[in-house]
Amino acid sequence: MESKHGTYALLLRARRSQAIQIGRRGVLNVEPGHYIYVGSAFGPGGIRARIDRHWRLGKNNRWHIDYLRTVVTPIGAWISYEARRLEHEWAGTLRSAVGLFSVPEFGSTDCDCETHLFFQAARPSVVTYTDLLEGDVVFRNRGSRGLRAP
Repeated sequence: MESKHGTYALLLRARRSQAIQIGRRGVLNVEPGHYIYVGSAFGPGGIRARIDRHWRLGKNNRWHIDYLRTVVTPIGAWISYEARRLEHEWAGTLRSAVGLFSVPEFGSTDCDCETHLFFQAARPSVVTYTDLLEGDVVFRNRGSRGLRAP
């Protein structure tokens, strides 16, 4: 994984039902299954720094995903190093994808998207979503070369 700017979509797994507080957003009822969270990394350290942060536990909760990350396990991430921000296009694409359900008002307080978080009970097909997302997209498993485990 490179330190270049880009867009990412995290694939996360929840093993049990639980209600968690997501900052000022309120309570989120997390269900067993898989979540996809879309974001971008155009600051210092780019994709590598942002995903490494998302994988770590025990940090200050700053974004909605930080709160969710305390109760889900990262599986991997779709990554694009395209110079333009694709997160809103990806969120729109996933919002209309068959079998994915939107989690309203999650991670989208600074844009017009309904959400940047999606749920599916069964594990999403890596190949299907790699093909579906715009840009030159690759999927990296957590723990594989370039995606460090916490």
